[in-house]
Amino acid sequence: MLAAMGQATGRADLPLHGGRVPAWLATRMATLGRIITEAIVLHEGRDGFLRRLSHPFWFQAFGAVMGMDWHSSGITTSVMGALKRGLAPVSHDLGIHVCGGRGRHARKTPEELANLGMRTGLDADGLTHASRLVAKIDSAAVQDGFELYLHAFVATTDGAWAIVQQGMHEGRRQARRYHWLSAGLESFVDDPHAAVDGPPQGTIVNLVDRRAAASRAAQIELVREGPDRVLAALRQVRPAPAQAQAPLPHLQLPAHHEVRASDVVMRRLHGALAAAAERSPNDFEGLLLTPGLGRRTLETLALVGEVIHGAPFRFSDPARFSYALGGKDGHPFPVPLRVYDETIRVLRNAIERARIGQTDRLEAMRRLDAQARRLERTATGPDWETLVARERTRSARYGGRSVGEAPRPERSAQGRLRFDEPA
Repeated sequence: MLAAMGQATGRADLPLHGGRVPAWLATRMATLGRIITEAIVLHEGRDGFLRRLSHPFWFQAFGAVMGMDWHSSGITTSVMGALKRGLAPVSHDLGIHVCGGRGRHARKTPEELANLGMRTGLDADGLTHASRLVAKIDSAAVQDGFELYLHAFVATTDGAWAIVQQGMHEGRRQARRYHWLSAGLESFVDDPHAAVDGPPQGTIVNLVDRRAAASRAAQIELVREGPDRVLAALRQVRPAPAQAQAPLPHLQLPAHHEVRASDVVMRRLHGALAAAAERSPNDFEGLLLTPGLGRRTLETLALVGEVIHGAPFRFSDPARFSYALGGKDGHPFPVPLRVYDETIRVLRNAIERARIGQTDRLEAMRRLDAQARRLERTATGPDWETLVARERTRSARYGGRSVGEAPRPERSAQGRLRFDEPA
């Protein structure tokens, strides 16, 4: 059954970036995205994953922790593409299905939803109605200068859904992301957005704002009564008094490519690094016994653990999550491929064990996140510039790679490839 209602949950404004995600990163993003999704579903259920997907700050952190450019519009396309590829083999068992995408893939959404209905028994007509109405709202009812070019529809076998859309403003070289969630949606035309992500600019016509109810009703009446009534009404237009309205989450990211100290809440990062360095064997025995687990991978797992378990308010600085696995454009440092692969291996092992009831290693991720939150109250450490310089120095050791650059692994005196320090 289709969840009949939902809401827009927020918005994000992002600098517009071109280019493509290289194959060496796209494949890893699909794998890591699937594993993180599976972990969230195991802990919070499918609805919990949809809630996170509909939050603009979490979404940006999710892309950053997977090695995408921390602030760019490309995160939207790459994250939804990675989820569509990564979840496809397990969508039946997991109960989460990703349809649509960018450009021509967006236009195929109704067809993909119809096929999904045939395979699962979901109300494909209802899902398609929601998809088309949401696209029309963000392209016509909300006139903000951004032309939609991406529409991704995520549905669960329970009939719940989340929609992520993105529009482009070529003149300003900016993108705006819109987030929708079926849960809690009371009306498609009365404050429906879960989130909209993009920079404020100029005059915006928003006919689905709650305060525009009178305007919507008047428009219907004017259409019914013909052009003479319209002209007379235009001469009598007066601005309506503003009413209080709770703001949606609004993520606005800067244009600079480098990650600056001002983009990161350092006490949170220091907490994660301290949790990785000062772990307790009693708390994390299951995780620490994973063969080959080293200190650098454990630091990454601390940040991935927050993406899985963290509360919404903790994602106010999505740039912090770029410290986990760098960025494809080399900011804050090249993607450490060997740490990336080791992170995937550890997480995959934890998920596989959890499926057969052995949740020790997956639970260790939750405890690692909890310890990071405790330690951030008192933890101190190097400043952001020092941490980034250290990772750049070690980049070759970790198989660091950025767009257009091949990895340059460093070999030890014994000829063995070194990429992680012992835990």
